[in-house]
Amino acid sequence: MFDFWFDYASEIGFRTLEHLFLTGVAMGMGSFIGIPLGILISRHQNLARPILTIINTLQTIPSLALFGFLISVPFLGGIGKTPAIVALTLYTLLPLVQNTYIGINQVDPNLKESGKALGMSGWQILRYIELPLAMSVILAGVKIATVVSIAIATIAAAIGGGGLGVFIFRGISTANNELILAGAIPAALLALGADWGLTWLEKALAPPDKLKITPKRLGLLALSGLIALSYFLTVFLHTSGGPTIVIGSKNFTESVILGEIIAQSIERETGMKVERQFNLGGTFICHEAVRTGKIDGYVEYSGTAFTAILKQKPISDPEVVYKKLRDIYARKFALEVLPGLGFENTNAVTIRGGDARKYKIKTISDAQKYTSRWKVGLGYEFLEREDGYRGLARTYGLTFAESPKVLDLGLLYPALAQKQVDLVVGNSTDGLIPVLDLVVLKDDLGYFPPYEAVPIFNRRSLEKYTGLRSILDKLAGQISTGAIQKLNYEVDGRKRPVDVVVMEFLGSVKS
Repeated sequence: MFDFWFDYASEIGFRTLEHLFLTGVAMGMGSFIGIPLGILISRHQNLARPILTIINTLQTIPSLALFGFLISVPFLGGIGKTPAIVALTLYTLLPLVQNTYIGINQVDPNLKESGKALGMSGWQILRYIELPLAMSVILAGVKIATVVSIAIATIAAAIGGGGLGVFIFRGISTANNELILAGAIPAALLALGADWGLTWLEKALAPPDKLKITPKRLGLLALSGLIALSYFLTVFLHTSGGPTIVIGSKNFTESVILGEIIAQSIERETGMKVERQFNLGGTFICHEAVRTGKIDGYVEYSGTAFTAILKQKPISDPEVVYKKLRDIYARKFALEVLPGLGFENTNAVTIRGGDARKYKIKTISDAQKYTSRWKVGLGYEFLEREDGYRGLARTYGLTFAESPKVLDLGLLYPALAQKQVDLVVGNSTDGLIPVLDLVVLKDDLGYFPPYEAVPIFNRRSLEKYTGLRSILDKLAGQISTGAIQKLNYEVDGRKRPVDVVVMEFLGSVKS
């Protein structure tokens, strides 16, 4: 554990600053919008109900759904920090607006009348009477919004927003608890620190014997803001200055490994910096990111792109699938499908080795006799895709004891090994298959299309970086099925860092 934290110390520090940047900017924008809005509806009571209803409705939207929705929104959408900050800002509004509104409404009306009698203007009453007396309630809203924002910011990693969620998503995809804790523990400490700091600030700004915010206290607030701003600018300058080529990946081990192979190959050959936007979620998020130029490229699987993106009926001939995919992607999306990396990762209908030996099961047809007593686990995409669960169940006549359990891809094989489910549909090249004594069943009816690993790049990127195509051409056919299984095992089975495993692999290929 000590070695792990020592090895990852610099990245944990950077991701923590990145997390602070997301939360800080969102809180700044949320406060700029929410507190004045709360003051406004306290002055115009007829606006309070509709505005609070809208903000309450926004708060009920699941965070991952909101992040996903923002991908396709012009200007504020896409992937990266901008949509993440927009989403986080929306989630800060409810406690900020509501607490400001409640705090001002709770001020004794007699005090406001006294202010009027002394000749105070509306602004003076707000500044010298209402805000100081409501400050503890407003700061309680700021405290709630900050803690909520820190927690939700971990999900920003799913759309390339960075932050401590990068470790959590990476840990889930590789079944690595140390990585999960590397994101969860600092996030929890940030939330506790924010809670403690804002509680202290609340006491400093509004002690019982004072009604006015003194210059000294304003100075303390300004100093705190300046320190926070320095952190935010550090992260902003760090993330916006260097990298020019952006490589993405989906949210499972093999996709991250392939993204790292391409990233390191580019860095070795050109000396350019590469920004890694890994663990972006599923096929559709990666496709939208490369189509809109938010990333320059990523590795896809031919059958997945053919059926999920293009909505084509599955075809078993890999050459036909590749040609059709290449032509349609070029014409429809201005994307280039480059030559395959050398292996195919098909969907793998997998059961425990003990069950395979006990019931003498070798094919999916063999398993059909037992599935009515079994539970099945699936990834999110496979449940919905054209080449997914419904077609598989129809082709083989599969029925199960319960509705499918939908899990993250990184959790499918551990769930199977721990007998949470009895059959899963995962990836045939997963390194955990031999480690956990699992058996991949033969697709004896030929249901699945070919799934060759192919880099997909934005055409503008290939034209802009003229040496990029030759680097990718050199990788064509260089990764065998055995090689990718070994790489997956090194990361999933032995818990080794992806970048180190890839570096060793590229060194062996070069030599």
